[in-house]
Amino acid sequence: MLLSVLGFSLMNLTVKFLGRLPATELVFFRSVVSLILCVYFLKRAHVPLFGNNRKFLLLRGLFGVIALSCFFYTLQKLPLASAITIQYLSPIFTALFATVLLGEKVRRLQWLFFVISFIGIALIKDFDPNISPELFLLGLVSAVFAGLAYNCIRKVKDTDHPIVVVFYFPLVALPLMGAISFFNWQTPIGWEWGLLLLMGVLTQIAQVYMTKALQSAEVNEVVGLKYVGILFALSFDFFIFHQSYATMALVGIGLVLAGVILNILYKARLKKAAVAK
Repeated sequence: MLLSVLGFSLMNLTVKFLGRLPATELVFFRSVVSLILCVYFLKRAHVPLFGNNRKFLLLRGLFGVIALSCFFYTLQKLPLASAITIQYLSPIFTALFATVLLGEKVRRLQWLFFVISFIGIALIKDFDPNISPELFLLGLVSAVFAGLAYNCIRKVKDTDHPIVVVFYFPLVALPLMGAISFFNWQTPIGWEWGLLLLMGVLTQIAQVYMTKALQSAEVNEVVGLKYVGILFALSFDFFIFHQSYATMALVGIGLVLAGVILNILYKARLKKAAVAK
């Protein structure tokens, strides 16, 4: 999951540099690269392209496309750390949906940790003047659908290869984003082509490792590690974009991280106690 977070963080940086292109077009190009890489590796491994649990694979693709499109738009309009932190509400929705879809249990103390993270995100929203209600809502939509996508990935853990799971994203995204991009197409120029290729490769690496992580452990245990990406985002904002944050916004980011770290430590303690029995 940490390797996935690093890959996604670098991908987010490339999206920020591609602000001239529409978010839907970025999802389209990202899907082209992902489709080519998925087909190559699946053919090489002699794994059937379309998998077994196609219902949840298609849902994973659809939910992922909605989540990523909204997220890319907020990335282009907001400082990196703010956009990423709003989207990082997704573990809360992931855990909520997992109780219904997967039958996983979330302890009361874990919900307290999620509340701490949510308070942190509320502080960031209130003390970052760049965040409008519309952008916050888009970030929230992204988080909800990301939570649904993570549960679909977990649902097919015993039936489908991780790269098959990743393959369904471009399979759904290409026709949808291609149709939308047709009406507001902006042709990439110069270095934008290289960044688009890099974005696609980084995303593929990040998606594969994220899928492996989600298929190897309980969703609410590993998905919280995504919050480490905030540290990368803050570093990029400060050193590359010279973005400053109000003190209370930084306190909010700290609360988000505190809630996640506490949740990880609590899960580790529960596992240790279970093994001891």
